[in-house]
Amino acid sequence: MRSHELKALLYGVMNIATASGIVFANKAVFQVFGFRFTSALTWIHTIFTLVGMRLFCKMGMFEHKEIPKLKLVPLAAAYVGYIVLCNLNLNINTVGFYQVSKIAVAPAVLGIEASFFGKRASRRVTLSVVVVCLGVGLATVTDTQVGASAMGLLIGLGAVISTSMYQIFAGTSQKELQAGSMQLLHEYTPLAAVMLGLLIPVLEPMGWSKGGPDTLLGYEYRLSALVAIILSAVLGLLVSLSTFLVIGATSSLTYNIVGHLKTVIILTGGCMFFGDEMPTKKFIGILVSLGGMMWYSQIRLQETTRAKQDAETLPISSEKAIKT
Repeated sequence: MRSHELKALLYGVMNIATASGIVFANKAVFQVFGFRFTSALTWIHTIFTLVGMRLFCKMGMFEHKEIPKLKLVPLAAAYVGYIVLCNLNLNINTVGFYQVSKIAVAPAVLGIEASFFGKRASRRVTLSVVVVCLGVGLATVTDTQVGASAMGLLIGLGAVISTSMYQIFAGTSQKELQAGSMQLLHEYTPLAAVMLGLLIPVLEPMGWSKGGPDTLLGYEYRLSALVAIILSAVLGLLVSLSTFLVIGATSSLTYNIVGHLKTVIILTGGCMFFGDEMPTKKFIGILVSLGGMMWYSQIRLQETTRAKQDAETLPISSEKAIKT
């Protein structure tokens, strides 16, 4: 095996392990160790990411780009909203529902872009999204562990919408500011950390006067709980790093295949480690949504490749037209 192929394989395995591992680690922090303070955990993750990005930049993994802070405030706020709601979704709901709601982000992005930005998808993309939505709907309706909780469904919906808005906003910001994903993350994490720090006393039961075990100050910080919290924060940083590395070392197709494999691992882990139920109808719904997502990914990759080929041949065609 050649060195670049070995690197690509290692990066792919690292991405699968960290992206799956952080879901299990976060769920364990919430469910096993009883640290259910979502915004506090998110703040810890953000601090680790902030320090990690500074380190990666100094190591030359990406070039530092100075961006005016005022332009970063909306992006930092969008990041805080999406990451807190996603962690709250995992905190309140099952691992299976959390992962199914992640699958629902792609259709939500298309719906938002069509409704507010006038971007229309092709017929094939629309059909694939319909398949995804049918699968997500079947998996959600038949999930008795979630269906009984209106709050859980609302949190899941909020997580899908906020994640979709953040992805659209981040993509637009990268183009407008001419910055890569790691450069943006490096620049807005300090602002996000400040925002989360201000939100913690508002959103969490602090226990200023009387700190019980259900408050942030009264929680029993045992060594095992601290190790789990730190592990989840480290994994969060490694997810960002491995995503950056795997995209740089492989193709978009490979990254999408890796993404589908992560979904299967996370759903399986939810049943094995956290007691998620998997009735037949829910299983069929997940299979349908996953199949629709694979179809959607394939179509988008084909359209992107075709657009790049058209862009490369356009100047040649124009030059020939001028000569004739």
